[in-house]
Amino acid sequence: MKTTCDPEELRTLFLFEKLTDDQLRWLCERGHVEIYEPGPVFTEGDPATCFYVLLEGLLVTSRKVGGDDLEINRTSYRGAYIGAFFAFLGDKVPQVYANSMRVVEPSRFFVISATDFSQLMQDWFPMAVHLLEAMFFGSRNMQQMVDQRERLLALGTLSAGLTHELNNPASAAVSATAALRERVAGMRHKLSKISSGKFERSTLETLMRLQEEAADRVPKAVKLSPLETSDREDAISDWLDDRGVENGWNLAPTFVMTNIDIDFLEHVAAAVDERALSSAVSWLYYTVETEQLMNEIEDATNRISTLVGAARQYSQLDRAPNQVVDVHELLDSTLVMLAGKIPQGIAVVKEYDRSVPQIPAYAAELNQVWTNLIDNAVFAMHGEGTLTIRTGIDREQVFVEFADTGDGVPDDIKSRIFEPFFTTKPVGEGTGLGLDISWRIVVRKHHGDLTVQSEPGDTRFRVRLPLTPQDGSPSQS
Repeated sequence: MKTTCDPEELRTLFLFEKLTDDQLRWLCERGHVEIYEPGPVFTEGDPATCFYVLLEGLLVTSRKVGGDDLEINRTSYRGAYIGAFFAFLGDKVPQVYANSMRVVEPSRFFVISATDFSQLMQDWFPMAVHLLEAMFFGSRNMQQMVDQRERLLALGTLSAGLTHELNNPASAAVSATAALRERVAGMRHKLSKISSGKFERSTLETLMRLQEEAADRVPKAVKLSPLETSDREDAISDWLDDRGVENGWNLAPTFVMTNIDIDFLEHVAAAVDERALSSAVSWLYYTVETEQLMNEIEDATNRISTLVGAARQYSQLDRAPNQVVDVHELLDSTLVMLAGKIPQGIAVVKEYDRSVPQIPAYAAELNQVWTNLIDNAVFAMHGEGTLTIRTGIDREQVFVEFADTGDGVPDDIKSRIFEPFFTTKPVGEGTGLGLDISWRIVVRKHHGDLTVQSEPGDTRFRVRLPLTPQDGSPSQS
Protein backbone atom coordinates (compact mmCIF):
# COMPACT_ATOMS: atom_id res chain seq x y z
CA MET A 1 0.00 0.00 0.00
CA LYS A 2 1.42 3.38 -1.06
CA THR A 3 1.26 6.42 1.23
CA THR A 4 2.34 10.06 1.09
CA CYS A 5 6.05 10.81 1.09
CA ASP A 6 7.12 13.46 3.62
CA PRO A 7 10.42 15.29 2.85
CA GLU A 8 10.89 16.03 6.55
CA GLU A 9 10.71 12.34 7.42
CA LEU A 10 13.36 11.60 4.81
CA ARG A 11 15.56 14.28 6.38
CA THR A 12 15.67 12.23 9.61
CA LEU A 13 17.43 9.36 7.80
CA PHE A 14 21.23 9.32 7.77
CA LEU A 15 21.23 8.78 4.00
CA PHE A 16 19.36 11.99 3.29
CA GLU A 17 20.12 14.28 6.25
CA LYS A 18 22.53 16.51 4.26
CA LEU A 19 20.27 16.99 1.23
CA THR A 20 18.71 20.34 0.36
CA ASP A 21 14.99 21.05 0.51
CA ASP A 22 14.82 20.87 -3.31
CA GLN A 23 16.55 17.50 -3.35
CA LEU A 24 14.23 16.08 -0.69
CA ARG A 25 11.21 17.31 -2.68
CA TRP A 26 12.67 15.69 -5.81
CA LEU A 27 12.96 12.40 -3.95
CA CYS A 28 9.33 12.52 -2.86
CA GLU A 29 8.21 13.45 -6.37
CA ARG A 30 10.12 10.57 -7.98
CA GLY A 31 9.80 8.04 -5.17
CA HIS A 32 7.05 6.99 -2.81
CA VAL A 33 6.45 5.44 0.61
CA GLU A 34 5.01 1.93 0.58
CA ILE A 35 3.81 -0.39 3.34
CA TYR A 36 4.54 -4.09 2.85
CA GLU A 37 2.69 -6.82 4.69
CA PRO A 38 4.69 -9.80 6.03
CA GLY A 39 6.09 -11.84 3.15
CA PRO A 40 8.57 -11.59 0.27
CA VAL A 41 9.38 -8.22 -1.32
CA PHE A 42 11.88 -9.29 -4.00
CA THR A 43 13.84 -12.41 -4.92
CA GLU A 44 17.54 -12.99 -5.53
CA GLY A 45 18.38 -12.99 -9.24
CA ASP A 46 15.31 -11.00 -10.34
CA PRO A 47 15.86 -7.73 -12.26
CA ALA A 48 16.78 -5.02 -9.74
CA THR A 49 14.08 -2.41 -10.40
CA CYS A 50 13.95 -0.48 -7.09
CA PHE A 51 16.05 0.92 -4.25
CA TYR A 52 14.51 0.49 -0.78
CA VAL A 53 15.13 2.45 2.44
CA LEU A 54 13.54 1.17 5.67
CA LEU A 55 11.45 3.72 7.54
CA GLU A 56 9.76 1.45 10.02
CA GLY A 57 9.46 -2.31 10.55
CA LEU A 58 11.71 -5.38 10.28
CA LEU A 59 13.38 -6.73 7.16
CA VAL A 60 15.25 -10.01 6.56
CA THR A 61 17.68 -10.63 3.72
CA SER A 62 18.66 -14.13 2.57
CA ARG A 63 20.62 -15.91 -0.11
CA LYS A 64 20.02 -19.25 -1.79
CA VAL A 65 22.58 -21.85 -0.67
CA GLY A 66 21.93 -25.26 -2.17
CA GLY A 67 18.22 -25.80 -1.78
CA ASP A 68 17.97 -23.64 1.34
CA ASP A 69 17.55 -19.92 2.04
CA LEU A 70 20.42 -18.77 4.25
CA GLU A 71 19.53 -15.72 6.34
CA ILE A 72 22.19 -13.02 5.94
CA ASN A 73 20.79 -10.07 7.86
CA ARG A 74 17.82 -9.13 10.03
CA THR A 75 17.36 -5.48 10.96
CA SER A 76 14.86 -2.86 12.09
CA TYR A 77 17.39 0.00 11.79
CA ARG A 78 15.81 3.12 10.29
CA GLY A 79 17.61 4.05 7.10
CA ALA A 80 18.83 0.54 6.29
CA TYR A 81 18.92 0.30 2.51
CA ILE A 82 18.84 -2.54 0.01
CA GLY A 83 18.03 -3.25 -3.60
CA ALA A 84 19.34 -1.66 -6.80
CA PHE A 85 22.37 -0.12 -5.11
CA PHE A 86 24.59 -0.52 -8.20
CA ALA A 87 22.07 0.92 -10.64
CA PHE A 88 24.46 3.84 -11.27
CA LEU A 89 26.89 1.37 -12.91
CA GLY A 90 24.35 0.70 -15.66
CA ASP A 91 25.04 -2.20 -18.00
CA LYS A 92 28.63 -2.54 -16.72
CA VAL A 93 27.33 -5.11 -14.21
CA PRO A 94 24.26 -7.38 -14.18
CA GLN A 95 21.41 -5.40 -12.69
CA VAL A 96 19.80 -8.10 -10.56
CA TYR A 97 19.04 -8.38 -6.85
CA ALA A 98 22.00 -9.96 -5.05
CA ASN A 99 19.78 -11.23 -2.19
CA SER A 100 16.15 -11.92 -1.42
CA MET A 101 14.23 -9.65 0.97
CA ARG A 102 11.14 -10.29 3.05
CA VAL A 103 9.47 -8.50 5.93
CA VAL A 104 8.24 -10.30 9.04
CA GLU A 105 5.88 -7.54 10.21
CA PRO A 106 4.13 -4.68 8.44
CA SER A 107 6.97 -2.40 7.31
CA ARG A 108 7.26 1.02 5.66
CA PHE A 109 9.86 1.77 3.02
CA PHE A 110 10.84 4.74 0.94
CA VAL A 111 11.02 3.28 -2.58
CA ILE A 112 12.60 4.81 -5.67
CA SER A 113 13.06 3.24 -9.10
CA ALA A 114 16.49 2.05 -10.17
CA THR A 115 16.41 4.51 -13.07
CA ASP A 116 15.73 7.50 -10.81
CA PHE A 117 18.26 6.31 -8.23
CA SER A 118 20.89 6.09 -10.98
CA GLN A 119 20.05 9.63 -12.16
CA LEU A 120 20.24 10.89 -8.56
CA MET A 121 23.71 9.44 -8.12
CA GLN A 122 25.01 10.69 -11.45
CA ASP A 123 23.62 14.24 -11.08
CA TRP A 124 24.14 14.89 -7.38
CA PHE A 125 27.29 12.94 -6.58
CA PRO A 126 29.35 12.62 -9.79
CA MET A 127 32.65 12.45 -7.94
CA ALA A 128 31.31 9.85 -5.52
CA VAL A 129 30.05 7.79 -8.46
CA HIS A 130 33.51 7.74 -10.02
CA LEU A 131 35.07 6.76 -6.69
CA LEU A 132 32.51 4.03 -6.08
CA GLU A 133 32.88 2.70 -9.62
CA ALA A 134 36.66 2.58 -9.30
CA MET A 135 36.37 0.91 -5.90
CA PHE A 136 33.87 -1.66 -7.17
CA PHE A 137 35.82 -2.71 -10.25
CA GLY A 138 39.17 -2.37 -8.50
CA SER A 139 37.99 -4.67 -5.73
CA ARG A 140 36.60 -7.15 -8.23
CA ASN A 141 39.77 -7.12 -10.33
CA MET A 142 41.91 -7.54 -7.23
CA GLN A 143 39.80 -10.51 -6.14
CA GLN A 144 40.19 -12.09 -9.58
CA MET A 145 43.95 -11.55 -9.47
CA VAL A 146 44.17 -13.00 -5.96
CA ASP A 147 42.08 -16.00 -7.01
CA GLN A 148 44.30 -16.53 -10.04
CA ARG A 149 47.44 -16.29 -7.91
CA GLU A 150 46.01 -18.84 -5.48
CA ARG A 151 45.33 -21.19 -8.39
CA LEU A 152 48.83 -20.68 -9.75
CA LEU A 153 50.37 -21.35 -6.33
CA ALA A 154 48.38 -24.58 -6.06
CA LEU A 155 49.33 -25.51 -9.63
CA GLY A 156 53.01 -24.84 -8.89
CA THR A 157 52.90 -27.11 -5.85
CA LEU A 158 51.10 -29.83 -7.76
CA SER A 159 53.48 -29.49 -10.73
CA ALA A 160 56.48 -29.98 -8.45
CA GLY A 161 54.86 -33.06 -6.94
CA LEU A 162 53.86 -34.38 -10.36
CA THR A 163 57.42 -33.91 -11.68
CA HIS A 164 58.73 -35.92 -8.75
CA GLU A 165 56.12 -38.63 -9.23
CA LEU A 166 56.86 -38.86 -12.96
CA ASN A 167 60.61 -38.94 -12.43
CA ASN A 168 60.52 -42.16 -10.39
CA PRO A 169 58.81 -44.42 -12.97
CA ALA A 170 60.65 -42.70 -15.83
CA SER A 171 64.01 -43.43 -14.17
CA ALA A 172 62.91 -47.01 -13.48
CA ALA A 173 61.92 -47.49 -17.13
CA VAL A 174 65.25 -46.10 -18.38
CA SER A 175 67.22 -48.32 -16.00
CA ALA A 176 65.18 -51.42 -16.86
CA THR A 177 65.56 -50.75 -20.58
CA ALA A 178 69.35 -50.56 -20.29
CA ALA A 179 69.42 -53.80 -18.28
CA LEU A 180 67.05 -55.44 -20.76
CA ARG A 181 69.40 -54.66 -23.63
CA GLU A 182 72.24 -56.43 -21.79
CA ARG A 183 70.10 -59.46 -20.96
CA VAL A 184 68.88 -59.86 -24.52
CA ALA A 185 72.48 -59.74 -25.75
CA GLY A 186 73.45 -62.38 -23.16
CA MET A 187 70.51 -64.56 -24.14
CA ARG A 188 71.56 -64.44 -27.80
CA HIS A 189 75.08 -65.47 -26.79
CA LYS A 190 73.85 -68.42 -24.72
CA LEU A 191 71.46 -69.49 -27.46
CA SER A 192 74.38 -69.52 -29.89
CA LYS A 193 76.30 -71.82 -27.54
CA ILE A 194 73.33 -74.14 -27.10
CA SER A 195 72.62 -74.34 -30.82
CA SER A 196 76.27 -75.22 -31.58
CA GLY A 197 76.12 -78.26 -29.29
CA LYS A 198 75.08 -81.75 -30.23
CA PHE A 199 71.45 -81.59 -29.12
CA GLU A 200 68.75 -83.80 -30.42
CA ARG A 201 65.76 -82.04 -31.94
CA SER A 202 63.58 -83.37 -29.12
CA THR A 203 66.00 -81.93 -26.54
CA LEU A 204 65.83 -78.47 -28.12
CA GLU A 205 62.02 -78.71 -28.26
CA THR A 206 61.96 -79.64 -24.57
CA LEU A 207 64.24 -76.72 -23.75
CA MET A 208 62.04 -74.30 -25.70
CA ARG A 209 59.00 -75.62 -23.84
CA LEU A 210 60.79 -75.10 -20.52
CA GLN A 211 61.66 -71.58 -21.59
CA GLU A 212 57.96 -70.82 -22.18
CA GLU A 213 57.08 -72.36 -18.83
CA ALA A 214 59.73 -70.25 -17.13
CA ALA A 215 58.36 -67.08 -18.73
CA ASP A 216 54.84 -68.02 -17.62
CA ARG A 217 55.99 -68.40 -14.02
CA VAL A 218 57.21 -64.79 -13.73
CA PRO A 219 53.82 -63.00 -13.37
CA LYS A 220 52.59 -65.75 -11.01
CA ALA A 221 55.38 -65.29 -8.48
CA VAL A 222 54.17 -64.78 -4.90
CA LYS A 223 55.73 -62.43 -2.40
CA LEU A 224 57.82 -64.31 0.18
CA SER A 225 58.96 -63.32 3.63
CA PRO A 226 62.64 -62.36 4.00
CA LEU A 227 63.33 -65.68 5.79
CA GLU A 228 61.60 -67.76 3.09
CA THR A 229 63.47 -65.86 0.39
CA SER A 230 66.83 -66.43 2.05
CA ASP A 231 66.18 -70.17 2.54
CA ARG A 232 65.15 -70.69 -1.09
CA GLU A 233 68.10 -68.69 -2.42
CA ASP A 234 70.50 -70.84 -0.39
CA ALA A 235 68.87 -74.07 -1.61
CA ILE A 236 68.99 -73.07 -5.29
CA SER A 237 72.53 -71.72 -4.98
CA ASP A 238 73.68 -75.05 -3.47
CA TRP A 239 71.90 -77.00 -6.22
CA LEU A 240 73.59 -74.94 -8.93
CA ASP A 241 77.03 -75.20 -7.27
CA ASP A 242 76.70 -79.00 -6.96
CA ARG A 243 76.12 -79.24 -10.72
CA GLY A 244 78.98 -76.93 -11.69
CA VAL A 245 76.79 -74.02 -12.86
CA GLU A 246 78.85 -70.83 -12.76
CA ASN A 247 77.81 -67.89 -10.56
CA GLY A 248 75.04 -69.84 -8.89
CA TRP A 249 74.92 -67.32 -6.01
CA ASN A 250 74.19 -64.59 -8.55
CA LEU A 251 71.47 -66.49 -10.39
CA ALA A 252 69.60 -67.77 -7.31
CA PRO A 253 67.92 -64.46 -6.21
CA THR A 254 66.38 -63.91 -9.65
CA PHE A 255 65.14 -67.51 -9.85
CA VAL A 256 63.50 -67.19 -6.42
CA MET A 257 61.95 -63.84 -7.30
CA THR A 258 60.51 -65.23 -10.56
CA ASN A 259 59.12 -68.46 -9.10
CA ILE A 260 61.79 -70.82 -10.48
CA ASP A 261 62.32 -73.62 -7.94
CA ILE A 262 64.53 -76.71 -7.67
CA ASP A 263 61.85 -79.00 -9.17
CA PHE A 264 61.81 -76.87 -12.30
CA LEU A 265 65.61 -76.85 -12.51
CA GLU A 266 65.57 -80.65 -12.23
CA HIS A 267 63.45 -80.75 -15.38
CA VAL A 268 66.05 -78.59 -17.11
CA ALA A 269 68.88 -80.86 -15.96
CA ALA A 270 67.02 -83.92 -17.25
CA ALA A 271 66.46 -82.31 -20.65
CA VAL A 272 70.03 -81.38 -21.58
CA ASP A 273 73.49 -82.88 -21.56
CA GLU A 274 75.45 -82.27 -18.35
CA ARG A 275 78.07 -80.26 -20.27
CA ALA A 276 75.37 -77.86 -21.60
CA LEU A 277 73.52 -77.46 -18.30
CA SER A 278 75.34 -74.25 -17.32
CA SER A 279 74.52 -72.59 -20.66
CA ALA A 280 70.91 -73.80 -20.52
CA VAL A 281 70.42 -72.51 -16.96
CA SER A 282 72.02 -69.18 -17.88
CA TRP A 283 69.77 -68.94 -20.92
CA LEU A 284 66.70 -69.53 -18.76
CA TYR A 285 68.03 -66.99 -16.28
CA TYR A 286 68.16 -64.38 -19.05
CA THR A 287 64.66 -65.42 -20.11
CA VAL A 288 63.04 -64.88 -16.71
CA GLU A 289 65.04 -61.74 -16.00
CA THR A 290 64.02 -60.36 -19.39
CA GLU A 291 60.38 -61.04 -18.51
CA GLN A 292 60.88 -59.39 -15.16
CA LEU A 293 62.47 -56.29 -16.73
CA MET A 294 59.70 -56.03 -19.29
CA ASN A 295 57.16 -56.18 -16.45
CA GLU A 296 59.04 -53.38 -14.69
CA ILE A 297 58.99 -51.27 -17.86
CA GLU A 298 55.28 -51.99 -18.30
CA ASP A 299 54.56 -51.01 -14.68
CA ALA A 300 56.63 -47.82 -15.01
CA THR A 301 55.02 -46.73 -18.28
CA ASN A 302 51.55 -47.55 -16.94
CA ARG A 303 52.34 -45.40 -13.90
CA ILE A 304 53.42 -42.55 -16.17
CA SER A 305 50.26 -42.96 -18.26
CA THR A 306 48.13 -42.95 -15.09
CA LEU A 307 49.81 -39.79 -13.83
CA VAL A 308 49.42 -38.01 -17.15
CA GLY A 309 45.77 -39.10 -17.31
CA ALA A 310 45.21 -37.86 -13.76
CA ALA A 311 46.83 -34.53 -14.62
CA ARG A 312 44.58 -34.18 -17.67
CA GLN A 313 41.53 -35.12 -15.63
CA TYR A 314 42.55 -32.74 -12.87
CA SER A 315 43.21 -29.74 -15.12
CA GLN A 316 40.39 -30.54 -17.57
CA LEU A 317 42.57 -28.90 -20.25
CA ASP A 318 41.01 -30.83 -23.11
CA ARG A 319 37.41 -30.56 -21.91
CA ALA A 320 34.66 -27.99 -21.77
CA PRO A 321 34.68 -25.86 -18.62
CA ASN A 322 31.18 -27.01 -17.71
CA GLN A 323 30.08 -30.57 -18.23
CA VAL A 324 28.38 -33.56 -16.65
CA VAL A 325 30.95 -35.31 -14.44
CA ASP A 326 31.48 -38.26 -12.12
CA VAL A 327 32.65 -36.81 -8.79
CA HIS A 328 34.59 -40.00 -8.05
CA GLU A 329 36.75 -39.56 -11.14
CA LEU A 330 37.51 -36.00 -10.06
CA LEU A 331 38.34 -37.10 -6.51
CA ASP A 332 40.62 -39.90 -7.72
CA SER A 333 42.53 -37.64 -10.11
CA THR A 334 43.03 -35.12 -7.30
CA LEU A 335 44.33 -37.82 -4.95
CA VAL A 336 46.81 -38.96 -7.60
CA MET A 337 48.01 -35.39 -8.07
CA LEU A 338 48.37 -34.91 -4.31
CA ALA A 339 50.00 -38.28 -3.61
CA GLY A 340 53.39 -36.67 -3.09
CA LYS A 341 51.97 -34.24 -0.51
CA ILE A 342 50.22 -36.85 1.64
CA PRO A 343 52.67 -38.28 4.23
CA GLN A 344 53.01 -42.04 4.62
CA GLY A 345 51.58 -41.76 8.14
CA ILE A 346 48.20 -40.59 6.81
CA ALA A 347 45.83 -43.30 5.61
CA VAL A 348 43.36 -42.32 2.89
CA VAL A 349 40.05 -44.17 3.12
CA LYS A 350 37.50 -43.97 0.29
CA GLU A 351 33.86 -44.53 1.21
CA TYR A 352 32.30 -43.91 -2.20
CA ASP A 353 28.63 -44.47 -2.92
CA ARG A 354 28.95 -45.66 -6.50
CA SER A 355 25.21 -45.21 -7.06
CA VAL A 356 25.69 -41.43 -6.97
CA PRO A 357 24.75 -40.11 -10.43
CA GLN A 358 26.84 -37.80 -12.55
CA ILE A 359 26.18 -34.11 -11.97
CA PRO A 360 26.55 -30.86 -13.96
CA ALA A 361 29.68 -29.04 -12.78
CA TYR A 362 32.74 -26.95 -13.55
CA ALA A 363 35.11 -29.90 -13.16
CA ALA A 364 38.45 -28.08 -12.95
CA GLU A 365 37.12 -25.76 -10.26
CA LEU A 366 35.70 -28.62 -8.21
CA ASN A 367 39.13 -30.23 -8.37
CA GLN A 368 40.48 -27.03 -6.83
CA VAL A 369 37.95 -27.37 -4.01
CA TRP A 370 39.02 -30.99 -3.38
CA THR A 371 42.66 -29.87 -3.38
CA ASN A 372 42.05 -27.14 -0.81
CA LEU A 373 40.05 -29.38 1.52
CA ILE A 374 42.48 -32.31 1.31
CA ASP A 375 45.45 -29.98 1.84
CA ASN A 376 43.82 -28.48 4.94
CA ALA A 377 43.01 -31.94 6.32
CA VAL A 378 46.58 -33.14 5.79
CA PHE A 379 47.95 -30.03 7.51
CA ALA A 380 45.62 -30.54 10.50
CA MET A 381 46.87 -34.10 11.08
CA HIS A 382 50.59 -33.23 11.33
CA GLY A 383 51.73 -36.29 9.40
CA GLU A 384 49.65 -38.97 11.14
CA GLY A 385 45.96 -39.85 11.03
CA THR A 386 43.16 -40.88 8.69
CA LEU A 387 41.55 -38.91 5.88
CA THR A 388 38.16 -40.35 4.95
CA ILE A 389 36.45 -39.22 1.76
CA ARG A 390 32.76 -40.07 1.57
CA THR A 391 30.15 -39.55 -1.12
CA GLY A 392 26.41 -40.03 -1.13
CA ILE A 393 23.04 -38.32 -1.40
CA ASP A 394 21.96 -35.73 1.17
CA ARG A 395 18.63 -33.92 0.89
CA GLU A 396 18.40 -34.73 -2.83
CA GLN A 397 21.89 -33.40 -3.47
CA VAL A 398 25.21 -35.13 -4.01
CA PHE A 399 27.54 -34.72 -1.04
CA VAL A 400 31.30 -35.11 -0.83
CA GLU A 401 32.68 -35.18 2.71
CA PHE A 402 36.29 -34.87 3.84
CA ALA A 403 36.78 -36.14 7.40
CA ASP A 404 40.12 -35.96 9.21
CA THR A 405 41.37 -37.00 12.63
CA GLY A 406 43.33 -33.81 13.23
CA ASP A 407 43.19 -31.17 15.93
CA GLY A 408 39.82 -29.78 14.87
CA VAL A 409 38.67 -26.20 14.33
CA PRO A 410 38.43 -24.21 17.59
CA ASP A 411 34.94 -22.86 18.30
CA ASP A 412 36.17 -19.27 18.56
CA ILE A 413 37.35 -19.22 14.91
CA LYS A 414 34.82 -21.59 13.33
CA SER A 415 32.70 -18.69 12.11
CA ARG A 416 35.71 -17.05 10.44
CA ILE A 417 37.32 -19.87 8.50
CA PHE A 418 35.56 -18.97 5.24
CA GLU A 419 36.65 -15.33 5.45
CA PRO A 420 39.23 -14.26 2.84
CA PHE A 421 42.82 -14.04 4.13
CA PHE A 422 41.98 -15.74 7.42
CA THR A 423 44.40 -18.62 8.09
CA THR A 424 45.75 -20.62 11.01
CA LYS A 425 48.80 -21.75 9.05
CA PRO A 426 52.22 -20.21 9.75
CA VAL A 427 53.35 -17.21 7.69
CA GLY A 428 54.43 -18.36 4.26
CA GLU A 429 52.45 -21.63 4.38
CA GLY A 430 48.94 -20.36 3.76
CA THR A 431 47.26 -17.44 2.02
CA GLY A 432 43.94 -17.69 3.85
CA LEU A 433 42.12 -17.93 0.52
CA GLY A 434 41.65 -21.68 0.10
CA LEU A 435 38.35 -21.98 1.97
CA ASP A 436 37.09 -18.61 0.72
CA ILE A 437 37.68 -19.67 -2.90
CA SER A 438 36.20 -23.10 -2.21
CA TRP A 439 33.09 -21.53 -0.70
CA ARG A 440 32.60 -19.24 -3.68
CA ILE A 441 33.10 -22.09 -6.18
CA VAL A 442 30.62 -24.35 -4.39
CA VAL A 443 28.01 -21.82 -3.29
CA ARG A 444 28.08 -19.08 -5.89
CA LYS A 445 29.12 -20.98 -9.00
CA HIS A 446 27.41 -24.34 -8.37
CA HIS A 447 24.53 -23.18 -6.12
CA GLY A 448 25.63 -25.77 -3.58
CA ASP A 449 26.63 -25.69 0.06
CA LEU A 450 29.88 -26.00 2.05
CA THR A 451 29.66 -26.62 5.80
CA VAL A 452 31.95 -27.75 8.60
CA GLN A 453 31.46 -29.78 11.76
CA SER A 454 34.46 -30.09 14.01
CA GLU A 455 35.72 -31.40 17.31
CA PRO A 456 39.19 -32.68 18.20
CA GLY A 457 39.80 -35.90 16.28
CA ASP A 458 36.80 -35.52 13.95
CA THR A 459 36.55 -32.60 11.52
CA ARG A 460 34.19 -32.89 8.55
CA PHE A 461 33.91 -30.51 5.63
CA ARG A 462 30.84 -31.40 3.58
CA VAL A 463 30.21 -30.16 0.05
CA ARG A 464 26.68 -30.51 -1.30
CA LEU A 465 26.00 -30.06 -5.03
CA PRO A 466 22.74 -30.01 -7.00
CA LEU A 467 21.81 -33.09 -9.01
CA THR A 468 20.32 -30.98 -11.78
CA PRO A 469 21.38 -27.71 -13.44
CA GLN A 470 20.51 -24.55 -11.53
CA ASP A 471 20.19 -21.05 -12.98
CA GLY A 472 23.69 -20.01 -14.00
CA SER A 473 25.18 -23.48 -13.42
CA PRO A 474 26.32 -26.03 -16.04
CA SER A 475 23.61 -27.70 -18.06
CA GLN A 476 23.52 -31.26 -19.33
CA SER A 477 23.13 -30.20 -22.92
